[in-house]
Amino acid sequence: MTNLASDLRDATIALETVSETPRLDAELLMAHALGVGRSEMLLRQHDLSRPQNFGALLARRVAHEPVAYIIGHQAFWDLDLHVTADVLIPRADSETLLEAAIEWFEGKVAPARIADLGTGSGALLLAGLSIFPGAVGVGVDASQAAIEVAKGNADRLGMCDRASFHTRDWREGGWTEGLGTFDLILCNPPYIESAVVLPAMVAQFEPHGALFAGPDGLSDYRALIPVLASMLSPKGVIFFEIGYNQAESVALLGRKAGFSTSLRRDLSGNPRVLRFSLGIEDLND
Repeated sequence: MTNLASDLRDATIALETVSETPRLDAELLMAHALGVGRSEMLLRQHDLSRPQNFGALLARRVAHEPVAYIIGHQAFWDLDLHVTADVLIPRADSETLLEAAIEWFEGKVAPARIADLGTGSGALLLAGLSIFPGAVGVGVDASQAAIEVAKGNADRLGMCDRASFHTRDWREGGWTEGLGTFDLILCNPPYIESAVVLPAMVAQFEPHGALFAGPDGLSDYRALIPVLASMLSPKGVIFFEIGYNQAESVALLGRKAGFSTSLRRDLSGNPRVLRFSLGIEDLND
């Protein structure tokens, strides 16, 4: 019987043509199959044997299914979130929205009400509530299945009394009714052009309704931006995630709606977040 160390080596080799992080994927799948944390699995890898279900999990990953969907959870900010194929997998790039919010509110009164538009798993809202412990928040999504995932995450994280979730479609009139106003709005809408060919593990498994936004990728920004001023408190602020080539187009939509805009890049130097506010405009880069 082989030990876990050699099984992990074999799994890593099998995943090299599928994943950019084959060793990490193999370790996460093995830990999940064993029902232990990754750190414990690594410490004990020389005296543990491969569980029977590991082969099936590995086969799913070889077929391009994302690890997060296979193991059912994903780390985001300082949270561990349950995810299903009904929601996008939260990505580290989206943490730039939270970093921008922290910087904006430094030295200011912290937000009392936070909205997450297109909440999916609830990632941005729940992370925002963890950062601003005095706040309450609202998550909005057009998918009822996604809303159920977000509610479950709020429950597991002990935030049910601070977070509420609503099934609303911003492509339909009246979707903001009854939501109130917010000091901080976070939004990672669909923004991929409909003709773009995505990697198999995205195209085959993640919900297309949360990815694609018309021929130029701007359909959801066009629907959202004109109504957002009515959702802001007097000193409120909005942070949008954007595609790498969309900063100028989305900023123009914002300025036409009366907002000033400011761009923030991610750790790789790519345009990632646009801030919309009703105050003085900052430098756009």
